[in-house]
Parts: sequence; C-alpha cells; structure tokens
Amino acid sequence: MADFVVALTGGIASGKSAVCERLAVHGAVVVDADVVSRELVAPGQPALAEIVGVFGPEVIDSEGALRRRLLRERVFNDVDARLKLEAILHPRVREILRERASSALCAYAAIAIPLLIESGHYHWVDRIVAIDVDEETQVRRLMQRDSASMALARAMLAAQAGRRERLLIASDVLINDADLFTLERMTDRLHTVLHHLAQHKSAGRD
Repeated sequence: MADFVVALTGGIASGKSAVCERLAVHGAVVVDADVVSRELVAPGQPALAEIVGVFGPEVIDSEGALRRRLLRERVFNDVDARLKLEAILHPRVREILRERASSALCAYAAIAIPLLIESGHYHWVDRIVAIDVDEETQVRRLMQRDSASMALARAMLAAQAGRRERLLIASDVLINDADLFTLERMTDRLHTVLHHLAQHKSAGRD
C-alpha cells in the first residue's frame, strides 16, 4: 500500500500526461482524474444519469454516450452550468482517487488532478507538484491538440485557477517551456526526490 501520495496539477495542456507517463516508467502508480471522470460518465453510470437530469437528454447521443464536446462548450460558456457539473463529478472523483492511491502497491502513488485548487479537499496528499507553462503556449497547444477555437481555448483557461494560485500551493514546480526530452529529465530528478521522501516517511512509521 502506498503511504506517500503526490498530487500533480497544472493548467490544461501544460504537460501533465507526459510527466505522469514518465513517473509510471519509474514504477509509480498513476491515477488520472480525467480518466476517472470518463469512467464516471460511461453509459449506465449514476453520474451520467444525474448529468442528463440537469442538462437535458441532448447531452447524450443515440447510443447513450455523453456528447463530451457539446457539454464542454456549454459549461465553459456558463459558470453556473460548470459549477453544477463539478458538483456532480468532483466528490465522486475524489473518492475514487483516494481509494486507488491508498491501495497502490508501490513506493509512492501520483494522482493527476487538473482542477486541484478548484475542487479542493485534497489535504490528504503528501506533496503537490505543479507543471507550469505560460498561457500563450497553452492556447496554442489546445488549438493544435483539440482543434479548439482561440475563443474556446481562452475560455477553458479562464475556467481554471491561474498560474499564480497553483504555484503558491506547490511543493515542487516543473517548468515545461522546452522539449519533451527536457521535461522527462526534470521528471527523472523529481522521481528521485519523491522516492526518497516516500522511503523516509515509511521508515518513520516502522
């Protein structure tokens, strides 16, 4: 069981997935809040039924699957709608993340939480790592990766906590303003630190 849990956070398109993949190479168990969210809105899940009840049947397709793009565009243009969606998903996501992280068989578990500040209630993690990147780079990556318009990309950024807020709560910061190789080398060094801290905490309990 993992006694040491690290939260990875960062704005959208900041490079969290690349960091998570690299930590997994080193043996960490990684639990991604986005993956958990997708599981929760799969056809037949209670959370999806609640979303349909709040947003209407038009948010699902003919096969009963969530029309994620339609819902995303709606909530990023309507603060009240976004808060309603978060109220449905965030408590469920937190519960699953904590359960999977605590039961992981590894030196430390990493949980990827884009909306760490916004969702709150993660006082139980041992360390917070922020992946940081400037907003113009985020906008460019979103437009390339998701085919988002500039207006939608900026709305998505505006819906998240700002860089300053994330940096204030971070124990460690990885600045992702170069290439993938550089980010991976920084992540390698981070792993060394986290593994040492996890061993130290475990030894203190023996």
